[in-house]
Amino acid sequence: MSLDDDIRAATDTIRSTDEVTIISHIDADGISSEAILVQALNRQGITVRSRFVRQLDPLTLDQIPDDSSLKIFSDLGSGQQQLLMDNGLDPSGTIIIDHHVSQPAKNSSGDEFIEVNCLNYGYEKMSAAGVSYLLAREIDEINVDLAKLAIIGNIGDMMDREHLRLTGPVREILQDGMKNGDVELWEHDLNIYGISTRPLPQSLAYSDDMDIPGVSRDPESAGKFLERIGIYPSRGNRWQVWEELTFEEKQRVSSSIIEQLIAHGKDTSRMFSDHYIFPDEDRHQASLRNASEFATLLNSCGRWQRPELGGAICRGDRAGAYLEAEHMLRNHRSKIREVMLYITDTGVSELSHMLYIHVGGRFPDTIVGIGAGMALSRLNPEKPILIMCEDSLDPSMTKVSMRTRPEVINKGVDLQQALSMACGLHEGCSGGGHRIAAGAFIPREVEGVFIEDVNRIIAEQYAQTCQDHC
Repeated sequence: MSLDDDIRAATDTIRSTDEVTIISHIDADGISSEAILVQALNRQGITVRSRFVRQLDPLTLDQIPDDSSLKIFSDLGSGQQQLLMDNGLDPSGTIIIDHHVSQPAKNSSGDEFIEVNCLNYGYEKMSAAGVSYLLAREIDEINVDLAKLAIIGNIGDMMDREHLRLTGPVREILQDGMKNGDVELWEHDLNIYGISTRPLPQSLAYSDDMDIPGVSRDPESAGKFLERIGIYPSRGNRWQVWEELTFEEKQRVSSSIIEQLIAHGKDTSRMFSDHYIFPDEDRHQASLRNASEFATLLNSCGRWQRPELGGAICRGDRAGAYLEAEHMLRNHRSKIREVMLYITDTGVSELSHMLYIHVGGRFPDTIVGIGAGMALSRLNPEKPILIMCEDSLDPSMTKVSMRTRPEVINKGVDLQQALSMACGLHEGCSGGGHRIAAGAFIPREVEGVFIEDVNRIIAEQYAQTCQDHC
């Protein structure tokens, strides 16, 4: 079997049905996956309804209608197949589209779910949106116009963070988007966020991957740095965004940053990355102009319990849905910044191989991981950070989120594996995710020992890598 074989099997099942229920995750990858599938299925005349869930558990399974519709799980389900089986999901009427670690299950007759999971075939740098797009393209070539959404989902799930570019099968998807005319590739460009919306001093000051002396974490100093090299605010003292600079101005900024980094003995290896631009989007709706900012907008919808709003935007709503999502995005950014500042101001506890902090019920459990990831560059980026908070749905449980950086992953750290292994040591725990970002739900009474277990497991990962390569 191959990924193509699994895609064809899923396609055959879809073509034989006339009604589908999609159950998808609430983040940018899940929202873009849902939007790809809805549009591809609607074009086939198939009736579709959707449900968004934060996670699959006995509570959320109640949201799945008990009817004859084909159930498609996107961006979740692979690791919860036994739960789905135990709750009576019919293997022949269920498709799982995912990119997380798979835990197959069989019913009493030996039947398994139809699973389309790129990770099963070694494709680690593709998200569920990428898999959903490949399925949509197999259904009908007309769906190549959905490649743009697949790019957004992959960027939202940080599939580009290790290599600073999309790789593997997603590169083929990118080519589809470029040929269709709604995706532009800015290759080997400056590695900053907010190229369409952030004033340039802020983009430079808050780059996660560059530690620029006299610039990083200080927008005012970043502005003075730009003025010294002849880049000034435009009329009305408004700083341009990166997208507005001329080619010559971009070269001047990049060259000056390189000189600054080299002069202070700083690493330049993560200075450049690929950007994915959407020329069909209105410049007055700048949050949709590139993949990373579009993904942030979708994440804000999902994290604040309005994933269907993000889905509407993915399907082309640039009026009411966009305006509401823009308001939500501003609140999202403000709250994440509050989390980041709380972490850095309060300080974290440091163990031998990781950092950790418990924020109680101060912040929504849907955003603490993002805030922790942003705070990491201001702490000790050589160690992963674990953040705990109260679970908003179940006060007896604690939500755990972990984040780290690509250079730590390159040393052998795998957060998904660490949390999954730690969860396996305690009753009532569940966890998953990716090497660079992962999460778990654990009983409150095991918080202390759970932290120790995760630290020990990460230490063992370092030791194993050293044993293999030292």
